[in-house]
Amino acid sequence: MYRLLLIPVILYSLSVKAQDAHLSMYDAAPLFLNPAMTGVVDADFRIHAQYRTQWKSVNFKPYTSYLLSYDMPIKKWSFGVQLNNFRAGYGNFNVLQGLLSTSYNTGLDKKKNHMLSFGVQAGLVQKSVEYQLLSFNNQYTLTDGGHFDQSIVSGENFDRQTIYIPSVNAGILYYYAKQNARLNPFAGISAFNLLHSKESLYGLDNRLPLRFYVHVGTRINITETFYLIPKVLIMQQKKFHEQTYALEAGYYMKNSNFYLLGGVIFRAKDALIATIGGKLDRFTLKVGYDINVSTLSTVSTGRGGFEISLTYVHKKRENQYEKICPRL
Repeated sequence: MYRLLLIPVILYSLSVKAQDAHLSMYDAAPLFLNPAMTGVVDADFRIHAQYRTQWKSVNFKPYTSYLLSYDMPIKKWSFGVQLNNFRAGYGNFNVLQGLLSTSYNTGLDKKKNHMLSFGVQAGLVQKSVEYQLLSFNNQYTLTDGGHFDQSIVSGENFDRQTIYIPSVNAGILYYYAKQNARLNPFAGISAFNLLHSKESLYGLDNRLPLRFYVHVGTRINITETFYLIPKVLIMQQKKFHEQTYALEAGYYMKNSNFYLLGGVIFRAKDALIATIGGKLDRFTLKVGYDINVSTLSTVSTGRGGFEISLTYVHKKRENQYEKICPRL
């Protein structure tokens, strides 16, 4: 039954107004959050992978998200590539994205404590659905106690099964990079779907809505070994509005050269996410779990989604002090 309830949502998004996929650990994937974060890392290059699954409690075929990115700074310029794949529901609605990004990072003062980065991102998006697997209202029959009979003509007129659309995104980021400062604030704005591309499997003139992110926060260095990062994300896409509040903490264990990471994320009217992880040498691993607190929680019994991210940064030599960037 839940499967049937979710199918119209998917089809409706293809013909009227779509909501892009998103991640709970949103800033673990910098290029996904803001193209201006391309290459904003104190390393020769960075490789990031992220996986998410959700709604297994209400749908026998859960929604899955895969993300892989690579970026590297070259003096003031940076370059990156990102691959995303999102799959949802019984009809295997799939979104595959391939994006290239570049950014320009410059200091606003002589000491380069106040930093500003501008970024753009462009690529191609493939969207597809196996509509042959779906059942529709007029395929329901009352015979034998009532059931869906896919041999009955659905009456749905799919123009195509796969579409390809161009994608262009842009963003700007400010961050305070002074070493050993008590506070290292950061703020960014990013805009996605700038081409307002046409997307429809029905041949309709449906346009992909613009999506905007505003993300702000600060690293608070409590002691030499302990820090907090309170942060806020606001997302707007047409009539869809989302607010996310998060607090991340990190504790450095000097004897083992290990950072213990943990945090809590609250997505208003939707989910409470707990995260835990660690940073050892060049690797950062984080795991998160969504506890559903929306109106669907009576059905999901609070079970939301599982998410994991892994980041590797490569350095030819280690600096004496770690550069303070928007995400560590």
